[in-house]
Amino acid sequence: MFYAQSNHWTKDEEEVSYMFMLFEIMFPIIFVMVFGMIIFQFATGIGTWHKNNQSPRLSVSATIVAKRESITGDLSGTHDYHSTSSTSYYVTFQVESGDRMELSVSGREYGMLAEGDIGKLTFQGTRYLSFERV
Repeated sequence: MFYAQSNHWTKDEEEVSYMFMLFEIMFPIIFVMVFGMIIFQFATGIGTWHKNNQSPRLSVSATIVAKRESITGDLSGTHDYHSTSSTSYYVTFQVESGDRMELSVSGREYGMLAEGDIGKLTFQGTRYLSFERV
């Protein structure tokens, strides 16, 4: 015997069905976007590293004109939650021609340098190598 099956869904069942369909469409799109951004950042970092390695090492007279730090991450630390953060340090040098360049430095170097210091800056591309006061 053949019994006819009804495909009539209730309104709640239709809403749940649409939500699953939306998830099935959106999840792969978001996954590909996030994975693409990670690959892009990785490729950009490799490109910068390669460009710096191909650049000549230069030593020029320079003056430290500014220092700054950039703190990223969760700084709240409220409600006894463990907070994490990362600090990046930057120093702006002005060379004799008047051009300025901001280079990333380690925390140790950042602490040893002061605005107004004059010396010999050694760098390779965008990579800071050293600064010797005169």
